[in-house]
Amino acid sequence: MERRHVLLVTIPALGHINPALQFAKRLINMGIHVTFVTSVYARRRMAAAAHVNNGLTFTSFSDGYDDGFKPGTDDAKKYMVEIRSQGSKALRDTIAAAAEQGRPITRLVYTLLLPWAAEVAREVHLPSALLWIQPATVLAVYYHCFHGYGDEISSCSDDPSWKIQIPGITTLAKRDLPSFMLPNTSEIYNFTLPLFKEQVDTLDAETKPKVLVNTFDALECDALRAIAAYDLISVGPLIPSAFLDGQDPSDTSFGGDLFKKADDYLEWLNSKPQSSVIYVSFGSLLRLAKPQMEEIGKGLVEANRPFLWVIRASEVEEKEEETLSCLKELERIGKIIPWCSQLEVLTHPSLGCFVTHCGWNSTLESLSCGVPVVAFPGWTDQGTNAKLIEDVWRSGVRVRVNGEGVVEGGELRRCIEEVMGDIQLRDNAVKWKALAREAVGENGSSYKNLKAFFN
Repeated sequence: MERRHVLLVTIPALGHINPALQFAKRLINMGIHVTFVTSVYARRRMAAAAHVNNGLTFTSFSDGYDDGFKPGTDDAKKYMVEIRSQGSKALRDTIAAAAEQGRPITRLVYTLLLPWAAEVAREVHLPSALLWIQPATVLAVYYHCFHGYGDEISSCSDDPSWKIQIPGITTLAKRDLPSFMLPNTSEIYNFTLPLFKEQVDTLDAETKPKVLVNTFDALECDALRAIAAYDLISVGPLIPSAFLDGQDPSDTSFGGDLFKKADDYLEWLNSKPQSSVIYVSFGSLLRLAKPQMEEIGKGLVEANRPFLWVIRASEVEEKEEETLSCLKELERIGKIIPWCSQLEVLTHPSLGCFVTHCGWNSTLESLSCGVPVVAFPGWTDQGTNAKLIEDVWRSGVRVRVNGEGVVEGGELRRCIEEVMGDIQLRDNAVKWKALAREAVGENGSSYKNLKAFFN
């Protein structure tokens, strides 16, 4: 029988690459060869992933930003046009080359914001599937926004009583909606909602399209059935085996070679009591304004608990971290570093709480590691994820912003104290950890779903 060969393409951003790479590893373990298509810049940064397995091949193309796209500086709309043009050509060339080499592509899988990948697959009569790397709930919100609920969503106001009930998911307030749906979306990203609509339109053009979702049945049972026209298939959490089921201790996260390391943070964690440390990280893209950084610093000082705070080098201008007014007090009780292996931190016995931006990767990692969180959402799907964390999964609490949209130090301290002192939140987090690991086990729902899909 001809060996199955999947062509996998993703946006060259860390938050997209990591789950896609874990997905590739799952396929390889099932005997499927994977060709991973990404940009020149991302491929350079993925050097450490080259040894993953001989079932994985990398193909790279220039998207016009070989030194990396710089959010806030480069034109995002122009970038998406360029990656569509160059990426489409790369997919066609890769499909043709694979056929010439006698190992033809048998299916194309693409992540969100790349609807043109499905168009290429259709051109060459190749089956395709979307790998949705946000929660099923968010996909349901986008779908229904474009199928009858758009006017109601666009009319949302600052009235705190405004709510919307979308089929199959919990009631949402304005702050719970994906940020790209809100009228005050930055002009820089005003192309995004139309792109999500194009994504939905592309799926609508197929009969019962299959969407592979980075979630698991127990976590989003209702949301996975919220779109009758689609076949949503849970295949997550897409997290390295070493931190999930332990089947492959060598399977750790990608990214450690990308940034300046702070090698002593694990030794520092080792010196702290069990469940005592507050871990603070806002992902690889979100950049906080200086006043907000100041308030976070004040909140950590007021909480007076050991903390590990990741302030990326890209967030710092002229050593901005040294200008925090309470830096000396912060250094007395905690540690500020430019990078860490997040999963190593989340699985460390000293960890007590995670202050997170609620990106979906970080959210799934906190659930899979059994760590309660302070939800501190910024943009895109993060507000929806925070809603789920606080009101549905009950594994954390969400910060409230003041009239200027800033989370004050006292509010952060309040949330930290609530999470650290609430036994029920911790028990719920541990429950989700067990269910996440069960899902990817040999008899688990996600494992069986993925196997059935490719069989």
